[in-house]
Amino acid sequence: MSIRDDLQAFWNTYAAAYRAGDAAACAAMFALDAELHSPYAPLARGHAAIQALHSIWTKDGGGADKQMTVTDAGSSGDLAWCLAAYSEGEASGDGTSLGILERRAGEDWLIRMCSLNSSDPHTEG
Repeated sequence: MSIRDDLQAFWNTYAAAYRAGDAAACAAMFALDAELHSPYAPLARGHAAIQALHSIWTKDGGGADKQMTVTDAGSSGDLAWCLAAYSEGEASGDGTSLGILERRAGEDWLIRMCSLNSSDPHTEG
């Protein structure tokens, strides 16, 4: 499987957890000391903050139409990068995610650093 296919499967799992409102499962896809940079919220650093942020984003069925589509990806050893378009199927919630991922021997990929870039008009400066 190519790294692009591998990371598309990863993001499909993430999007399914997001659509299900499972903030803990979303956070589990991040490294323990990961950072999530977002135009929708302050910096979230570490599992607890990332899970809390996902709890807000997914409450009351928010993100029920979440989709992630890998547009480019690459890797070197146990580090990978991925550019993915995201959409929530609503008037807002569209943009691009740049992720740096890592894995340890015998383990799955984990997001080490993620930066969301919104294409929503309300987040443009």
